[in-house]
Amino acid sequence: QVQLVESGGGLVQPGGSLRLSCAASGNIFSIDVMGWYRQAPGKERELVAAITSGGRTNYADSVKGRFTISRDNAKNTVYLQMNSLKPEDTAVYYCYAARVWGKGTLVTVSS
Repeated sequence: QVQLVESGGGLVQPGGSLRLSCAASGNIFSIDVMGWYRQAPGKERELVAAITSGGRTNYADSVKGRFTISRDNAKNTVYLQMNSLKPEDTAVYYCYAARVWGKGTLVTVSS
């Protein structure tokens, strides 16, 4: 079983930046793809970005050019650097790996 713990959410003004982290523990050898999803109030959970153990990445169109996903395999941690944040990026952000979800971290973009 894999455990995921997210950190780094908070309140930021439009145009600002935040970096989310997700540390994995447990049966980490089963992990290939790690990803970030988000769920805004009243909306379905959606993929934000994903990264394979080899470093291939995939992004939602809405965040391309603003968000960057990266991974430190030695630390079993995946990061999401979010720049040029917009109010519509407000959501709970969840880490996902090996069919396990983290508890989520809230990101609020507001002036």
